[in-house]
Amino acid sequence: MRNYLNNTAIRGIAVFALMIGLLFQTDASAQTKLKLAYIPIMPMAQLFVMQGEGWTEEAGIELELTKFSSGPAIVQAIAAGDFDVMYFGIGPAMVSRARGVPIKVVASNGIEQIGLIARGEFAKTMAAAASPAEGVRKFTADTGRKPRIASLPKGSVPDTVFRHWVLRVAGLSEDDIEIVGMGAGKVQQAMLAESVDAASILEPIVTIIKDRQPDSQLIAAGSDMLEKQPGAVLAVRENVIATNRDAVAKLVELHVRATKLINDDPDRAAKHIHAALGQGLLPLDIIQRAVRSEISNFIADPNVIVPATKVMHDFSAEIGTLKKPVPLDELFDASFYNQLEK
Repeated sequence: MRNYLNNTAIRGIAVFALMIGLLFQTDASAQTKLKLAYIPIMPMAQLFVMQGEGWTEEAGIELELTKFSSGPAIVQAIAAGDFDVMYFGIGPAMVSRARGVPIKVVASNGIEQIGLIARGEFAKTMAAAASPAEGVRKFTADTGRKPRIASLPKGSVPDTVFRHWVLRVAGLSEDDIEIVGMGAGKVQQAMLAESVDAASILEPIVTIIKDRQPDSQLIAAGSDMLEKQPGAVLAVRENVIATNRDAVAKLVELHVRATKLINDDPDRAAKHIHAALGQGLLPLDIIQRAVRSEISNFIADPNVIVPATKVMHDFSAEIGTLKKPVPLDELFDASFYNQLEK
């Protein structure tokens, strides 16, 4: 009788172990793998936070991350259909959609995150001038050259916002300045090497420049350059939305959750951003200050950026970076965010 009971107990344990194994096997098979293209810059902070907190793994989403140096570089890559999800700028998102790449913007990362920071004589001249146009022209007259202003490559959000400021706000023409397009890291190097006079750029580069060049100053904030300017966004391919709608809904939910953490607990968020961007080269306090910067405005609601996206869309078409018009109702899918708000 004792042997029978022992054997029964052993069989019971074995069955229980098998059931537990099947449960974990089911959970593992439920993981949704998504190939994600992104630019390693601070406006992609939501991605760094959700990964750093381990939320994507908990939600059953496995993200295979690939870095790109700029938005235009991602545009080329996603045209081949290699990526499911993109964290990039609204400008490249519009260009992709105009080229027939079936993507939807499902969330915003932030607004007014581009700033124009100047150094040296150009900063002094612009600060003392009655208007941006007067400052640029005085600098040119005093130095015998146009101011050299760095930004990301043409078609990127920082470049487009800067050109909008030049033509629509400052009352200048592109002939009045020299625009130098380059990667984000090179923009920082160019400013610190004093080979350019200003930069239209993002955090944490603005904070780094302010730290290392005490004479530098922000001469135009994001709201001055283009009010409620859209910046980085979360975009997803339409076929992924159709076949993995639950996974996309989870991703948007985590994006919104990450946005709240960034705004409510910036120091905690800064640790994840630092891990993604610092690579041992940046002190944590630089990221902490950059998260609190006047041009760090993290907003997840895609509805907020639609009007300014229309402004940017029309302006991009005018300057030739957007070859074909994009119906904005086809570019955006706010349903995931709106459902969360309900």
